[in-house]
Amino acid sequence: MVEKPDMKKIKENFLNKLELQFNVEPSQASDKQIYQALSAIIVEELKKKRQKFINKVHSDGKKQVYYLSMEFLMGRSLKTSLYNLEIVKDVEKMLKEYDIRLDDIYEYEPDAGLGNGGLGRLAACYLDALATQAFPAMGYSICYEYGIFKQKLEDGWQTELPDNWLPGGSVWLDARPEMAIDIHFEGELHEYWDNQYHHLSHVNYSTVHAIPYDMYVSGHDSEGVSVLRLWAAKAPNFDMSMFNQGDYEKALGQNAAANAISKVLYPNDNHLEGKSLRLRQQYFLCAASVGDIVNNHMSVYGTLDNLHEKVAIHINDTHPTLAIPELMRVLLDDCGYTWDKAWHIVTNTFAYTNHTVMAEALEKWDVNLVKRIIPRIFSIIVEINNRYCARLMERNNGDSSKTTRMSIIKDNQIHMATLCVVASHSINGVSKLHSEIIKQSVFNDEYMDTPRKFKNVTNGIAYRRWLYQSNPGLTDLLKEKIGDKFLKDGSELKKLCVFENDSAVLEQLMKIKRTNKERFAKYVKQNSKIDINIDSIFDVQVKRLHEYKRQHLNVMNILADYEYLLQNPDADFVPKTYIFAAKAAPGYYLAKQIIKLIWAISEEIRKNPKISQKLSVYFLEDYRVTLSELLMPASDISEQISLAGTEASGTGNMKLMLNGAITLGTLDGANIEIKDAVGDENIIIFGMKTEEVNDLKRTGYNPESYYESNPVIKNCIDRMYHGINGCNFNEVANSLKNSDPYMVLADFDSYRKAQAYSSECYKDSKKWTQMSLNNIAGAGIFSADRAVTEYAKDIWGL
Repeated sequence: MVEKPDMKKIKENFLNKLELQFNVEPSQASDKQIYQALSAIIVEELKKKRQKFINKVHSDGKKQVYYLSMEFLMGRSLKTSLYNLEIVKDVEKMLKEYDIRLDDIYEYEPDAGLGNGGLGRLAACYLDALATQAFPAMGYSICYEYGIFKQKLEDGWQTELPDNWLPGGSVWLDARPEMAIDIHFEGELHEYWDNQYHHLSHVNYSTVHAIPYDMYVSGHDSEGVSVLRLWAAKAPNFDMSMFNQGDYEKALGQNAAANAISKVLYPNDNHLEGKSLRLRQQYFLCAASVGDIVNNHMSVYGTLDNLHEKVAIHINDTHPTLAIPELMRVLLDDCGYTWDKAWHIVTNTFAYTNHTVMAEALEKWDVNLVKRIIPRIFSIIVEINNRYCARLMERNNGDSSKTTRMSIIKDNQIHMATLCVVASHSINGVSKLHSEIIKQSVFNDEYMDTPRKFKNVTNGIAYRRWLYQSNPGLTDLLKEKIGDKFLKDGSELKKLCVFENDSAVLEQLMKIKRTNKERFAKYVKQNSKIDINIDSIFDVQVKRLHEYKRQHLNVMNILADYEYLLQNPDADFVPKTYIFAAKAAPGYYLAKQIIKLIWAISEEIRKNPKISQKLSVYFLEDYRVTLSELLMPASDISEQISLAGTEASGTGNMKLMLNGAITLGTLDGANIEIKDAVGDENIIIFGMKTEEVNDLKRTGYNPESYYESNPVIKNCIDRMYHGINGCNFNEVANSLKNSDPYMVLADFDSYRKAQAYSSECYKDSKKWTQMSLNNIAGAGIFSADRAVTEYAKDIWGL
């Protein structure tokens, strides 16, 4: 057992903080003051623990991992820290003496929404798991002043409001101004030769300071603590003479341009062509992080010769790719290494995770933009590419067309994913299917060239957050039946299988689910004055809104059910509540239309008292980590309905199965591995397989033929044209009828059958609860603890 923090000291510290900071005693303090004081104490505890942990790592000469990601969707820290430190009961007891409810205190913390969705949440889960497994790890990202926007629906239309999380969230940030790094943008390169030595100087550049703020992430029952180092951009100094000459705008403008870098998270998770601010953000993150890694390493070892033996740098998707040429720059320009020696260190230090097979999300940067904003980095990328292509020509037996196809720079664009593949010793996908697709299509040439580099690590989740913290009823039942080892080792959940036919356990599972549904329904009632029928199936689709995730396939089925009930209002129909939550990228017009469509259906059905007893739709506004912790335990069906071959993995599917929801999905991403884990009878699969999708694309897919030949499809699409709740949806209807890029119509009939089958299964409550139990029991393999252990062993060499 790991030593717990000393509660006596925590209590003393708590009383002192309230007195010194706010001049109050606990009984007079506001909940907000309690939150500030308690959070500050936990930060101090974690900081001490991290210091002790990292000192031991250094004295043992252990290798460390640095995880670079433009996004970390952290959610709240207080609750997760108290649970991971195993002091939640003690703190509850301490506060109870003053009539303070800990649950009320949690509400004062904003979600640290420094990410758009799955990619950023995965990074956050991995920091938790790395700490739990006691691997020495540090995450790097940007200290965005404004996180992912707050979403408000106005007449069904998504409106974005700023997410100013720092006033409540900054208590979790430990400022480290003494470790600031200077970053250089623009300027000119001057090259000259001196006695056989090639010199290069970068002059007339503009400088931005990167100031680090540390967020500590505790492991569960572990000595380990991870650090997320977030960089804030600051102008280096204020031009007083310009200001004194009366040029106020220009003097202030220089500062504003520098500060803009860490102002706001880009509210988009696929690529933005030619946005210079986005490129600045990426280089700012990479240069600050590489500078920091080098400084850390030098302070321990005094040389960079062994950097690749003691440091693993991981690139989470292509956004931090510039760390590769930046480390080359440091080794070549600052340390005087030869190219070959520097390249040897770099290629043995970096590893890369690919998160998407979609062409539009594989980043490409315009050559002229990169050359202007980061000229030295551009010249290094050009040199990497020249040397790479020269070697390729030899390996490809002079096949210049193949070499051109594989080049990092082509058509005046730098292909970031290709640069990652060339410079990393490991490239991995995030599910078995996705890793195969990468090898067979996206990077097939590269795979044929260097097959040993390509690996798979299926994603995992920090499952304690969605179980131990979010589902107390289920946690207590598991502790009673299988002991508490599952909190540290997810594979222990398998032991629940022996209770598959135990009617008392099944009865308890049903009660727990009902309690969780009541809790969610209470939240909905408080926040939107809407009553949800807790006796209905909660059919849940929560994720970013994107056409490939096919929320509109779900909508088509709801429209078909609605039409059926209009014609047959007294039909025997298992009551169903469809719950959606999703943010759409602000500029993604069709995605916003689909949100409005979901809202319009929910409004129209609500106006029909008879039908709404059997069928209802609810759109959960402003979805975030904290809401997911409330919704996942209440869900019955987990909708994972992306077109086969488009979703890299998914992690919402794992959180839902862990809480006993049944997956209704395609054979895509990690759904395939969920099916392997729970057995065919405990999952509902529909739709085409990846090969069938590819065949249909090859032979030519014609959505209009489905529209003409299938009256149910025709009726649903016509309804969009004619109007739902007084709004028509011509763009969504045209897209489905004329192009349907993600083959909604091709999978529609199969999906309808799967939905009907799910309702049939639900009617047999024993069978349904057995399916649910098997999902909980099978979820252990999707633990982030397992995933980071695979990375540590097979990729990072920890």
